[in-house]
Amino acid sequence: MQTPVKPVLVSGIQPSGELNIGGYIGAIKSWQQMQQHYDCLFMLADLHTLTAKQDPHELRRRCYDVLALYIACGIDPDNHILFAQSQVPAHTQLAWVLNCYTYMGELNRMTQFKDKSQRNQANINAGLFSYPVLMAADILLYGAHQVLVGDDQKQHLELVRDLALRFNSQYGDIFTVPEPYIPQQGARIMSLLEPTQKMSKSDSNVNNTISLLDTSEVIRDKFKRAVTDSGNAVYSAADKPGVSNLLILLSSVTGITVAQLEQNYQGCGYGQFKSDVAEAVIAHLAPIQKRFHALRADDVALQVILKRGAEAAQARAAILLRKVYTAVGLI
Repeated sequence: MQTPVKPVLVSGIQPSGELNIGGYIGAIKSWQQMQQHYDCLFMLADLHTLTAKQDPHELRRRCYDVLALYIACGIDPDNHILFAQSQVPAHTQLAWVLNCYTYMGELNRMTQFKDKSQRNQANINAGLFSYPVLMAADILLYGAHQVLVGDDQKQHLELVRDLALRFNSQYGDIFTVPEPYIPQQGARIMSLLEPTQKMSKSDSNVNNTISLLDTSEVIRDKFKRAVTDSGNAVYSAADKPGVSNLLILLSSVTGITVAQLEQNYQGCGYGQFKSDVAEAVIAHLAPIQKRFHALRADDVALQVILKRGAEAAQARAAILLRKVYTAVGLI
């Protein structure tokens, strides 16, 4: 009896800034669960980081850090492909073709381009504008059936789908049209001090985020400072973004539902609640940090994983790229 072919999942994180608990809960924790049921490709999206100025030495270090964190968080490099985007030339090769099938008006409507342009007016570059096209190539190269995306990436995935359908309508069934996979809970962890804003690796205020490598003391201090709300009742509501965010965080690292946590903390003030969140996060991150430091001590082993992953990814991507080149008439 033939083993059923697993659907393909493609996902990745930019190695810019320190990987934080928002990215872990929103992406990597979901990868842990999905890798059993999907044929997975997990990418270091290093080319995407170049839309902002990077220190070359720091970028290389962060690539190895993020790879080690992927594995420390439970991603299996022996059964799935882990690779650096820049080491697979097919990504940029397909991106150029897709650029020629993407309309300026589509890219002008991208809200992330507008937001990032406002924040980086001294560096509004063409890469920042065409970033979604490279993202489309990342996904379409491997026939991904589903793509793990946060709310802020849904617009980009809509463009990916539009490009796939547009290309297929002209050249036949070349691309798989991917569907979004959005986790029901924990997909959007918010800033500790500004709980109406998403927790971000690029945040200049380190107290807004919990890095996966923060020490216990630092984590406790950050949660002490975390914004709650008026009153002292612990429950989730639209007018209590700070407490709601901490409840989602606690639920994500303990597996206890928000509803049950609300019952558990009836009559309890914010001080004890924030302390409990801090201790739960520390306990959850401790084995990840231990595994990370063991992995990070062996650069050669990490290089072997990236080399093996790049070769496997390029071999798979070359099949689709050849179909695209043949379809458009390239030799």
